Amino acid sequence: MIELEQVQKRYDDGHVALKDVNLSFKEGEITAIIGPSGCGKTTTMKLINRLINPTKGKITIQGEDISRMDPVTLRRRIGYVIQNIGLFPHMTIAKNVAVVPNLLKWDKAKIDRRVNELLELVGLPPETYANRYPSELSGGQQQRVGVIRALAADPDIILMDEPFSALDPISREQLQDELIRLQQDLKKTIVFVTHDMDEAIKIADTIVLMKDGEVVQVGKPEYILRHPANEFVVNFIGKKRLQNGPDYVPPTVDEVMVDQPVVLDPNRGLAEAIKTLEKKRVDTVLVVDRGRKLLGSATIYNLIEHYGEEGKTLADIMKPVAHTVSPGTPLSEALAIMSEHHLSNLAVVSEDNRFIGLITRGSIVRHLTEVYPPVQSGGYAYV
Repeated sequence: MIELEQVQKRYDDGHVALKDVNLSFKEGEITAIIGPSGCGKTTTMKLINRLINPTKGKITIQGEDISRMDPVTLRRRIGYVIQNIGLFPHMTIAKNVAVVPNLLKWDKAKIDRRVNELLELVGLPPETYANRYPSELSGGQQQRVGVIRALAADPDIILMDEPFSALDPISREQLQDELIRLQQDLKKTIVFVTHDMDEAIKIADTIVLMKDGEVVQVGKPEYILRHPANEFVVNFIGKKRLQNGPDYVPPTVDEVMVDQPVVLDPNRGLAEAIKTLEKKRVDTVLVVDRGRKLLGSATIYNLIEHYGEEGKTLADIMKPVAHTVSPGTPLSEALAIMSEHHLSNLAVVSEDNRFIGLITRGSIVRHLTEVYPPVQSGGYAYV
């Protein structure tokens, strides 16, 4: 669909932003271009719609050399979404979406139908939002409008230059999900520039990783994760995120479990158990004997239910632990058990039922934050 052949971009000050780049963007796919600042990803995007021109090389769209096209006509055929949205503040939402169709001189009825259809597509009912102004919308809603404005004239190609990076984490994730959903229906050719590897992995069919104006590696997210081309790719992605080669060992429950969770003897009273849970700020206590054998568990709700029954101990009200795992169990298996049975925790026990540790949602999150260190972006940390 889009081909770059031996493309170079050299600026007047001598800086070479792109060095003989060869790239192919497949029709109907999302291709994410990612790399550190100054690697040439935004330059690549601007070359595609002729906001700038290459110093040498050729760029074609469906086999046609874009240097021979009228730039204005070309840009009206390509949707463009930018980080700062760029909505016209004095225009209503409907008029913002209709900018390109109006330039293409569509008739009013067709434009109105298209605007309403697109607003519905991203969950902004036209009867509520069409006549509002950008300042009356949240950042996430404005960015949705920016996306559908790029879709308004039904272009085959959409360029997206870090479109979600200025949003808060929740809005960012929602917009990523929205883009994936839309793409399943629309099958556009999307070039998506990002600095966030997690975002690229989530949305892209193909990832292009760049450094210093050169393409370092191209491939599907799974392939790049398993087969990084060199040390730069390894470091950029994050070594613990990679699952490549014979050295990779999947995480086990031993790496995630809490080895000193709240445990009590079965002869302890209910008032003491409640006090312990309050002090430790947890909602479940595991009941173990002096030999560390796991006997059962009790939640704060069980304890409160039987609290008025004086003389009762944990042994009287505890419930059997239905699901456990052994040491060395892959974390993926433990997570599947927790998900299937809606468990907030999962005990790790030895073959003779001796209690070893506990996996909790909190311990899993802590492990993930170690494996996937936060990436700072726009004042927010993404984990």
